[in-house]
Amino acid sequence: MATVKKFVADLILWSFFAVGLAASAGGAGAVFDGTAKTAATIGGGVVALIAGSRITKKPKIKAFLGRPGTLWFLFLFNGGTAAALYFTMDGAKGIIGAACMGLVSLGALGGLIAGRRARREAALPA
Repeated sequence: MATVKKFVADLILWSFFAVGLAASAGGAGAVFDGTAKTAATIGGGVVALIAGSRITKKPKIKAFLGRPGTLWFLFLFNGGTAAALYFTMDGAKGIIGAACMGLVSLGALGGLIAGRRARREAALPA
């Protein structure tokens, strides 16, 4: 019974994440116009952010995100995306998008540095 409960809870959490991403990525424009579209887009982003932060606390996801290979991919991909957004999009959207992707890239870099420092300290004799 506990396994079924966990499965249903995970399914609901991932569903909220997917729906929030879809709404924030422009899916709200297919249903709403004007102020309602803006509210749905912002609300979808908030829902995706909260659900995503809950998902990243799961042990298997946390272990995957802490691997050096994953951190290098996140650092390079998000850094490249930030540069592309800055140079290809005009106005505030390009700047905000580049800043957000740059923050994710810097977060991955911080994880790489912390992991390297921890591995170096673990290798030192006591």
